[in-house]
Amino acid sequence: MLQFRDLSFRRGPNLLLEGATLTIYPGQKVGLVGANGCGKSSLFALLLGDLHADTGEVLIPPGWEVAHVAQHTPDTNRPAIDFVLDGDRELRLIEAELAEADAAGDGLRHGELLGRLEHIDGYGAESRAARLLHGLGFKPGDERRPVNSYSGGWRMRLALARTLMCRSDLLLLDEPTNHLDLDAVIWLESWLKAYPGTLILISHDRDFLDAVGGHILHLERQRLTLYLGNYSAFERQRAERLAQQQAAYVRQQREIAHMHSFVERFRAKATKARQAQSRIKALERMELIAPAHIDSPFHFSFEGAEQLPRPLLRLDEASAGYGEVAILKGVGLSLEPGDRIGLLGRNGAGKSTLIKILAGELAPQSGRCERAQDLRVGYFAQHQVDQLRLDDTPLGHLRRLDPQATEQRLRNYLGGFGFAGDRALDPVAPFSGGEKARLVLALIIRQRPNLLLLDEPTNHLDLEMRHALSEALMGFDGALVLVSHDRHLLRVTSDSLLLVDGGKVEPFDGDLDDYPAWLARTDPDAGGAAQSAPVRDGVDRKEQRRLAADARKALQPLRKREKALDQRLAILSERRATLEQALAAADLYEPDAKGRLLALLAEQRQVSAELEQVEAEWLEVSEAIEQAQAVES
Repeated sequence: MLQFRDLSFRRGPNLLLEGATLTIYPGQKVGLVGANGCGKSSLFALLLGDLHADTGEVLIPPGWEVAHVAQHTPDTNRPAIDFVLDGDRELRLIEAELAEADAAGDGLRHGELLGRLEHIDGYGAESRAARLLHGLGFKPGDERRPVNSYSGGWRMRLALARTLMCRSDLLLLDEPTNHLDLDAVIWLESWLKAYPGTLILISHDRDFLDAVGGHILHLERQRLTLYLGNYSAFERQRAERLAQQQAAYVRQQREIAHMHSFVERFRAKATKARQAQSRIKALERMELIAPAHIDSPFHFSFEGAEQLPRPLLRLDEASAGYGEVAILKGVGLSLEPGDRIGLLGRNGAGKSTLIKILAGELAPQSGRCERAQDLRVGYFAQHQVDQLRLDDTPLGHLRRLDPQATEQRLRNYLGGFGFAGDRALDPVAPFSGGEKARLVLALIIRQRPNLLLLDEPTNHLDLEMRHALSEALMGFDGALVLVSHDRHLLRVTSDSLLLVDGGKVEPFDGDLDDYPAWLARTDPDAGGAAQSAPVRDGVDRKEQRRLAADARKALQPLRKREKALDQRLAILSERRATLEQALAAADLYEPDAKGRLLALLAEQRQVSAELEQVEAEWLEVSEAIEQAQAVES
């Protein structure tokens, strides 16, 4: 198991973590969340040994293989599949030893090494690497291309494939869905579900966290808190905890005010001086409960468009592509104010090509594209981020768009996007990818578009900013066309889905939850993500089938018990919240209400004790289910 014992560490003068003690058990899949800059990536560096704790320790079982995605992919002309195979270090070691045994003519050693190679499924390694590449969006034949022929985003996919190739015990993934399209995200999600080792995952994709994570590790204010359940369960539990914290804070402030009143009234009276001093000492000793800060730091909305012509834009039998190659053929599409369209389709099918036609960046090869006279397009794509002036400031960028606005008004607007105070005056060059993306969104929204085209807008955006963007988009009165691997954003902002496939653009027959099944039906060569998951123990197929059958039998009573515990947890949590609310009433602390107060406090203790007991049992059942599912996989 992975253990943190009283762990604290700093980066420079900043304390990132203080007094963390927790245990992550083998096979658990943990989502690590927290605000940007809180120390999530630094915690990974600590686990990898690149940073050292100031106090406490991290205990990783000896012999555990730890895998993570390298930040930089080497510029090499080696074939991509060889680069991916390097991720299996034991395979490469055996291959090197085989070469040495052959050179020395050591037949006995050669035979031993062949046995080890078979034990780790070394003969199927290249097939496994090819399936990894295919799942991450590489086409047949791409695996033989040299690594240095790929762009930065595709090199990141290669680095991810190399990491997944490792038959690891502990897998650390930091934003693995950046640079992936929706198809690859769905494949990776399936792969990670089948992964038998321990996973710690940093991600700002809530649907991805919901599907993969069984626990959420929250880093906030230098504290680590481990929550049971996926990200949605974490949100519910945290909201309840913050509500209770706020109620406790209100009660405490009322108690402090009462003490201060007593002190001010009686500290000068000799007969009351001792009591007053006692109250002063009590105030000094009291641990102040911080008020709950649950609001997002981002607050913005779309102003109403000046004009909303109908239709905004129309494509009629439009074909488009690059050079003489047509990617899309005979596309018909009409966009009206209020349309909210999500685009689905495989990588390379033409989603971005369609967006570029709508944006006017690519002319149709044939057919017509009719634009309303008052059309104002807001277009977000990766190259928009690259076109920011690195020597300028957020305020300078915004002032060029709206020279008539006062500086305070522009600063207030930028504050909603996280550029508050002096941050609005900092040069853009050292900004992170997320900060640059936020600035581009701020500039687009300021132009009051009536047609919004968003091509993967959430890369590098954290959960809070994604939430703020989805809230703002729901209030947008123009037309929206969205390409995104963030299914939550697609789900809450899109009213209709179009499938881009085979050169055509047609309505998708189903909803977003049906899309993975469509991918599976139309790609028989995918091979299945689970088949690419690493196996470290070499258990034979027959034994795996037997274990899977036993696991399925064991799961039935466990799931029944889990459901009963879930229901009991909901009842107890609701009752505890009701008691907290009742205990916050001011009249409950009057002398004549003492009996009712004592009864409520006694019930609160009883409910809290039972809740703790049920939570512990839920944890045991949940872990048993996870272990049974791992065997079944």
